[in-house]
Amino acid sequence: MPVCAEHDRAVLAELLARDPMLCAYQLGDLDDFFWPYTSWFRRGDAVALLYHGVRPPVLLALARPAGVGELAALLGELSPVLPARLEAHLSPGLAAVLGGSFRVVSTGLHHKMALTDPGRLAAVPPAGVTLGRADLPQLHELYAAAYPGNSFDARMVDTGRYVGVRNGDALVAVAGVHVFSRAYRVAALGNVTTRPAWRGRGLAAAAVARLCGLLRADVDHVTLNVKADNVTAVRLYERLGFTRIADYSEFTLTAR
Repeated sequence: MPVCAEHDRAVLAELLARDPMLCAYQLGDLDDFFWPYTSWFRRGDAVALLYHGVRPPVLLALARPAGVGELAALLGELSPVLPARLEAHLSPGLAAVLGGSFRVVSTGLHHKMALTDPGRLAAVPPAGVTLGRADLPQLHELYAAAYPGNSFDARMVDTGRYVGVRNGDALVAVAGVHVFSRAYRVAALGNVTTRPAWRGRGLAAAAVARLCGLLRADVDHVTLNVKADNVTAVRLYERLGFTRIADYSEFTLTAR
């Protein structure tokens, strides 16, 4: 069966909005801010996204257990036309479909979490100021020191949804977003970190609380991805009212 590219945002939005917490990243990528960097594929109700706004590009193929079979069939059709190197976020059971065409290396199990109990945010005093383009040099320096290898897209500060905590002029903690869309009412937190010497003081929690307050004025669903073995981060997010809503794994794929 030939690969079916999907170009109709309304069709994609209707399919993805059936499970907005699982599909928050994809829903957000329908936004004008991200849309030019996306390629979409569909087979029945199954949807896969190739996001090429980063290098290497990222394939997102996520489904609940009942939808894994149809999504697996879509990935089988899509496999021959994928880039020679890419990252992939895949629901359980899907990696094997790509094993014939790619060397598939797991980089870890992740939890998808969503803010389901926002009342817990009230127990954490928010802190931080909104960051912008003028703060990019400090952001890059902070990530190099505290979160090397993270996925930071400098364009995201233009959303006005990056919050930083300062000590004097020094940026010591930050919480940002990977996805933010007023149009599709979703956001995904990302690039949350604290300078090593300042950890253990609740600064990341305070920044996330401040950021969630900003986001909840504009979206219905605040979500995030976190590595399953990052117990400290998982507990922090649980304390702030996030719950685990699905698991997926991240992979690097290299064509055989």
